[in-house]
Amino acid sequence: MTAQDTALQRSYEIRTYGCQMNVHDSERLAGLLEDAGYVRAPEGADGADVVVFNTCAVRENADNRLYGNLGQLVPKKAARPGMQIAVGGCLAQKDRDTIVKRAPWVDVVFGTHNIGQLPVLLERSRIADEAQVEIVESLETFPSTLPSRRESAYAAWVAISVGCNNTCTFCIVPALRGKEKDRRPGDVLAEVEALVAEGVVEVTLLGQNVNAYGSDIGDREAFGKLLRATGAVDGLERVRFTSPHPRDFTDDVIAAMAETPNVMHQLHMPLQSGSDRLLKSMRRSYRQDRYLGIIEKVRAAMPDAAITTDIIVGFPGETEEDFEQTLEVVRQARFAQAFTFQYSKRPGTPAAEMDGQVPKAVVQQRYERLVALQDEISWEENKKQVGRTLEVLVAEGEGRKDDATHRLSGRAPDNRLVHFARPEQEVRPGDMATVEITYGAPHHLLAERPPLSVRRTRAGDAWERRRGAAAAKPAGVMLGLPTIGAPAPSPEAVPAGGCALD
Repeated sequence: MTAQDTALQRSYEIRTYGCQMNVHDSERLAGLLEDAGYVRAPEGADGADVVVFNTCAVRENADNRLYGNLGQLVPKKAARPGMQIAVGGCLAQKDRDTIVKRAPWVDVVFGTHNIGQLPVLLERSRIADEAQVEIVESLETFPSTLPSRRESAYAAWVAISVGCNNTCTFCIVPALRGKEKDRRPGDVLAEVEALVAEGVVEVTLLGQNVNAYGSDIGDREAFGKLLRATGAVDGLERVRFTSPHPRDFTDDVIAAMAETPNVMHQLHMPLQSGSDRLLKSMRRSYRQDRYLGIIEKVRAAMPDAAITTDIIVGFPGETEEDFEQTLEVVRQARFAQAFTFQYSKRPGTPAAEMDGQVPKAVVQQRYERLVALQDEISWEENKKQVGRTLEVLVAEGEGRKDDATHRLSGRAPDNRLVHFARPEQEVRPGDMATVEITYGAPHHLLAERPPLSVRRTRAGDAWERRRGAAAAKPAGVMLGLPTIGAPAPSPEAVPAGGCALD
């Protein structure tokens, strides 16, 4: 009996935590399971035959959250014969020896480098009636070569590299994802072309340190070349990338962004701290002047560019003077948004053992000051958008209040979130609406009048086809497509730029 025969009609659910790379991996896990014959559990269903946790190890309490969620499944598993639980991702890679000990009801543990083995491990566990733990230390198969069940008909992630060669003292990801490994440019472009043929109009090039692309193949200008080549794909309307590192952000990349019409004028550039002393302690290979110099060059080449960032507050040893330096960079850079984080220890990182851990009350007070400053700047920058006419890529699920407000939502070219009045004619996710901005709020733009025009797209057609296909079978549990939007007003916010580690 094959794994597909065994899995026939068995349902699955994937619970995803962490950064875009995890979400991208979850799309691959879903594709693998469906390729093996599993079907998605209906939305709102009380349980599934297979529950997969794709974990993150970035937060200090990530393990407590995982075991709490695993504990909640014990009675469900007891009441559902044959139910299996799998744990993968960064936390599985880190805690390989303890997960089954702490949660003996888990059936499969797999790491970041062997996600392709999940169906086999589930089958092996079922036959042997015992847990299967398989963690490998290096990448077996590049994730993008695996089957995928993408969550959007109109926008897609395309991983161009995995792993990271940096040694930031607050970051555990390189230890869990390994050294950087780049895909061949031809493979990346082939995937982009295939996606466009399916109706996708926006792709985001994804990497833990995306603009270091080329270090594995010996070409320092490979990323700029890849941007230009991706932008030349016929039918592709928007190209984005996340997350770059200031160390590797070169002038040829700025030129590629400015000169390639469908590469969006939007940049997520992690700062982490404005203090040169702390940047050195973090092992960040740039300083304040270098960072602000990049921002200046980007704005000179693209005056309309929207720049977002990640900032850590309360890194060990941070003084009031260090924090004031961060505030000064925020004032000068005038970010469209900032994803701000209160430092928390990540076990296994050098920073967790550093002297000078900042008291929680001090961190909280600084965090609130930073958020207040950035909110003020975000609002001022968004007010400047009033009166502009923007083409918005209509999105699904971006506006949580759309039904109540009779609005639709989507993303402007610079990735700002736009809510606009619903027109009389049908507008589908993936279509383009041209709107006039009438109000700028701190975290979104508003067009209070109906669109000036609506352009039906191949992406909208693809969304419509997918909806028709979904109506013929049970709806799935959405993993969601993260975007750079308004950060949650909480120190636990998930960053737009890869776990706030880039």
